Amino acid sequence: MTDRDTAFESYFATRAEMMRGTAYLLCGDWHRAEDLVQTAFIKLYRSWHRLPGRDRIDAYTRKILVRTFLDERRRGFFRREQVTASPHESPAPQHGSPDDRLVLLRALTKVPPRQRTALVLRYWEDLSVEETALAMKCSPGTVKSQAARGLATLRGLLPDHHEVGVLEEYR
Repeated sequence: MTDRDTAFESYFATRAEMMRGTAYLLCGDWHRAEDLVQTAFIKLYRSWHRLPGRDRIDAYTRKILVRTFLDERRRGFFRREQVTASPHESPAPQHGSPDDRLVLLRALTKVPPRQRTALVLRYWEDLSVEETALAMKCSPGTVKSQAARGLATLRGLLPDHHEVGVLEEYR
């Protein structure tokens, strides 16, 4: 095994689960999230030897993950069956009631993909507007408008007693 492979293996072992959580928030399905993460890490491995510094590797990996998700959503001919009940292989940390979490996650899956991406990166991953713009490959103004529209959409989808701010509780 080369040093390159050892370094990549170490990075994958420490970051795959975190990226899987982000992918789940983007797509709303644990199995699909696993596929997105696997695809993102394959793409990352292909360019691993060209990465000059490892200080921004999380941002680069997140960018690959987001672009993979958005590219998949853009394919007009590609349709996925929507599963209504999916077993969770590893539960996310619990904050608040499980019912609130389920309501929020279901509502998040109904938010359009670019808005959902902006919400997940800004409020779950706690990225700045500029970092989110880089990951989404758009301007900071687009991030702000997509996040604002996403929050408005999410508020419209949630029952009155649920707060959008609960998204940050589930990090």
